[in-house]
Amino acid sequence: MARLNVNPTRMELRRVKDRLQTAVKGHKLLKDKSDEMIRQFMLLIRENKRMREEVESELKIALRSFMLARASVGEELVEQAVCMPSTRLDVSCGTKSVMGVDVPDIKMNIHGSDSLPYAFPSVTAELDLSIARISRLTEKLLRLAEIEKTCNMLANEVVKNRRRVNALEYVMIPDCQETIKYIMMKLDENERSTQIRLMKVKSLIENSNV
Repeated sequence: MARLNVNPTRMELRRVKDRLQTAVKGHKLLKDKSDEMIRQFMLLIRENKRMREEVESELKIALRSFMLARASVGEELVEQAVCMPSTRLDVSCGTKSVMGVDVPDIKMNIHGSDSLPYAFPSVTAELDLSIARISRLTEKLLRLAEIEKTCNMLANEVVKNRRRVNALEYVMIPDCQETIKYIMMKLDENERSTQIRLMKVKSLIENSNV
């Protein structure tokens, strides 16, 4: 602990007490915010883990089907079959607030037909299954990206908020308390010195009158 560099006056004592009161209130608010932010962060982390496992599992199956289709009919035919998509995907990225942190808010709109962009006899069923599965995964992939970015941003904010809480709890509040003790001690010393001087003056006056 280190006291603040202030003059030991009653005005400074009042000012430091006000500063301490503000720091204590700010510490409580930041601590409550930090606790709620950590709770939200843990919920998102669990959701992120669940979605990542789900997406990776489905993506593995889709890629296996795609590799089988390419091995069966050849890479060139597969590329010709999928080079003209039948749907258009519009993605817009905005922001939303989570505990005061602006995090991504991704919206997706699909335009076009759900039919496959090629003739069925030209490729194997594995390619059909692969494209259908990946199409269903698109929204989940975007949602996963949104959650992962949100988790990263919240993690950074949790660290910053924790530093602020620690700075108030272990530096500013103890320094203010130490300063208040110092000022009160100095004011008491000054008051005792003043009383002693007054007593001496009174004694001198009484002795001079005798």
